[in-house]
Amino acid sequence: MPHAEHNRLDCDLLVIGSGAAGLAAAVTAAWHGQRVVLVEKDQVFGGATAWSGGWLWVPRNPLARRAGIVEDIEQPRTYLRHCLGKHYDAQLVDAFLEACPHMVEFFERHSRLQFADGNAIPDMRGDAPGAANGGHQVIAAPFDAREVGDLLPRLRKTMPETSFMGMPIMAGADLSAFLNLTRSAKAALYVAKRFTRHLWHLASYGRAMHLVNGVALVARLAKSAEDLGVQLIESAPARRLLSEGGRVCGAVVQRGDGEQTIHARKAVLLAAGGFAHDIQRRRELFPRTPTGHEHLALPPPGCNGDGLRLGEAAGAALNTALKSPVAWAPVSRVPYAGGRVGHFPHIIDRGKPGVIAVLKSGRRFVNEAEGYYDYVAAMLAAVPDGEEVCSWLICDHRFIRRYGLGIARPAPVPLWSVLRSGYLKRGKSLEALARQCGIDPQGLAQTLAEYNRHARQGEDPAFGRGSTSFNRRSGDANHAGPNPCVAPIERGPFYAVKVEPGSFATFAGLKTNGQAQVLDAEDRPIPGLYAAGSDMASVMGGHYPSGGINLGPALTFGYIAARHSAGVEAYETALE
Repeated sequence: MPHAEHNRLDCDLLVIGSGAAGLAAAVTAAWHGQRVVLVEKDQVFGGATAWSGGWLWVPRNPLARRAGIVEDIEQPRTYLRHCLGKHYDAQLVDAFLEACPHMVEFFERHSRLQFADGNAIPDMRGDAPGAANGGHQVIAAPFDAREVGDLLPRLRKTMPETSFMGMPIMAGADLSAFLNLTRSAKAALYVAKRFTRHLWHLASYGRAMHLVNGVALVARLAKSAEDLGVQLIESAPARRLLSEGGRVCGAVVQRGDGEQTIHARKAVLLAAGGFAHDIQRRRELFPRTPTGHEHLALPPPGCNGDGLRLGEAAGAALNTALKSPVAWAPVSRVPYAGGRVGHFPHIIDRGKPGVIAVLKSGRRFVNEAEGYYDYVAAMLAAVPDGEEVCSWLICDHRFIRRYGLGIARPAPVPLWSVLRSGYLKRGKSLEALARQCGIDPQGLAQTLAEYNRHARQGEDPAFGRGSTSFNRRSGDANHAGPNPCVAPIERGPFYAVKVEPGSFATFAGLKTNGQAQVLDAEDRPIPGLYAAGSDMASVMGGHYPSGGINLGPALTFGYIAARHSAGVEAYETALE
């Protein structure tokens, strides 16, 4: 490898990181005539986005408007003002809400990124002023991986734990068919065709080719970037930023055994995925994490704080004054042969009728159908100091064969492998199950007796499960009882999976203004330096008001940063 001075690249915008924020910025800048270089430390592009569900929270988006869901900007602004409370930052919130519908329109018009709507998905805080029953979410439309061409092997595959034999499953009709394959001939036929096609793709290409969720979002953005001439460089971690006259003007990146200097005439964007795997920063910022290891982070290991350290070395301020430094998610450890441990996020199963969550005492502590962030926050608050922070999801045989539990799949997939690995616990009686898990048997028996007494009438007076639109959406609309989230747990054998605190992303990050410019300790923009995605402190102030509040702002502030650094001011259309 030549010496750095003789191994130089020049561009207008240098993007560090290849998740949603970085790729969105690269596509936006390139379409506006900028020369863009994007570097990624890992061997594949996609970051944590590729392992995500792929949903974006973007109020007033064009897909909702085309469906007749039209709202004034004051509605989502009111909702966020209420949900974020003292952490509400008017400048950041306004910048996001004003730009996000234009962002969606831009990608629809000028890139391969097309969307499917989430118009039936309600906001999580249904009782808050400004809450919507739908129209705030979009997701990347499914994508045929053959359209990606030679770029495909350079893209991260879907997260193993959230796929079935490497096949990602999309929320909505796709997932519903898999959950109903033993109950509906139509669903069974759909699943048979889908799985047969996937097996053919595995044999022909060695990977899933029908891309959905986060992998579809990454593939569509990465192919758009390639189409627009963005230079995409993997296996190139950024080592240090370059500055001239107080302005950030590039970076030195590792390339093989040497270094390469990349000069950026306009700006550098930090979008390296936050610090979910930075053990030291986890110890400093996460609650109930004395060693930094009491946490099951879902992003890839490369999301370990590189962007934050680069920014701090350039004089950036870190914003940790948030409700939470981390986007909590309930996660279970998945043991594999050979000692590898995977992480499974419990998003779908908790809201279904016939499962409850209990602590070591055997007592419930939360409305299980509420958001994933709320589940972990309640668990952290309920577990006594000095005890391991964990809980157990408890169900009966009828439930697990109908819906599955964690990585234990519903019928007809057998349970023997997850029972043998110890991931899933089973007991012929509640007492036997409790003793296997280290749960107080008497406490669990009392809890289930009380829960079942009300559940038979579809009620949950203790926690109000099924009382909101978001709860009911998480349940089962085909459930025969009066409450789609509530059913008794009474037909043994009984099952349990241990759940621990984990995260989708980090919220604490570099302090920025509404143009995504990184700020110093005096709140002054650092010339030439921008941040987006999890490297930027969350616009939500550490709150979780709805699904998609990581990726929606990630794409939006990537879009904002690219436009601002390129000197673009006016939007193409006024979405009125």
